[in-house]
Amino acid sequence: MFKGRSLIEPDDFTIEELEELLLLTKKIREDREKFSESCRKRILAALFFEPSTRTRLSFEAAMLRLGGSCLGFADPSSSSAAKGESLADTIRVVSSYADIAVIRSPKEGAALLAKQYSSIPIINAGDGGHYHPTQTLTDLATIKQFYGSFEGITAGFCGDLKFGRTVHSLAKILTRYKKVKIIFISPKELGVPAYIKDILNKRNIQYSETACLEEVMGELDILYMTRVQRERFLNEEEYLRLKDTYILTPEKMKAAKPTMIVLHPLPRLNEIDVEVDADPRAVYFKQAEYGMYVRMALLALLLDAV
Repeated sequence: MFKGRSLIEPDDFTIEELEELLLLTKKIREDREKFSESCRKRILAALFFEPSTRTRLSFEAAMLRLGGSCLGFADPSSSSAAKGESLADTIRVVSSYADIAVIRSPKEGAALLAKQYSSIPIINAGDGGHYHPTQTLTDLATIKQFYGSFEGITAGFCGDLKFGRTVHSLAKILTRYKKVKIIFISPKELGVPAYIKDILNKRNIQYSETACLEEVMGELDILYMTRVQRERFLNEEEYLRLKDTYILTPEKMKAAKPTMIVLHPLPRLNEIDVEVDADPRAVYFKQAEYGMYVRMALLALLLDAV
């Protein structure tokens, strides 16, 4: 079912396939040792044309914990891309060295282009402000663990919704579940792109937009906080004006449901006060941990190693 496939965007897997992947994630998390040799003699190529900490390290940790090996680069200046080599040529070469490749790029559509020239499975680890499907799998695993269900939830996305590829990916995949309501919380300048709203409209998903977090806090089952991404701005003054628009504090958390959970793809800047970390509803560090287990499950399935 999964063997040899690529993961480029959230809709690449069916609901049934997502459930299978999440079930395997749970099994691996509960008995990691059982899967410690699943990808022995397999090689992951990590091609990061954009800085990353959690995503790159969690992919590498995932492959190593499955008994495999890793190669690649974390800085495009240390690759032949710095000499002007095309992505297509890079992928053709890497395909002969590795069994599977994960790619992050600041350019939208880079992962899809890589897939077209690759003879091995390609995993999109983020393409510009477009999608970040493995973060979405991480988000789903976390929601499943702490909230128990996707159906009937009200999810609030707060912060940079214009460039936030993690927001775009999760919002899109949540539209496939019943009775989901989405609330977008952002300044007008960082509002969710029209193409995401088009998807919501086509799938008859109830959604609303607001600039005020406090007025909707009590409605939320999930609050997905995001940082304002300096690297996406062309104007430094605009970034400085918007970067601290939303700061989640213990005081604001008082208005939230006792069952609400706070997610964040990290890295965090100022958008979540460190005092919120002590709140049991703040699960973003567990979320980062689950990212490794999700990626272990994904690698094992795409390589037909389970």
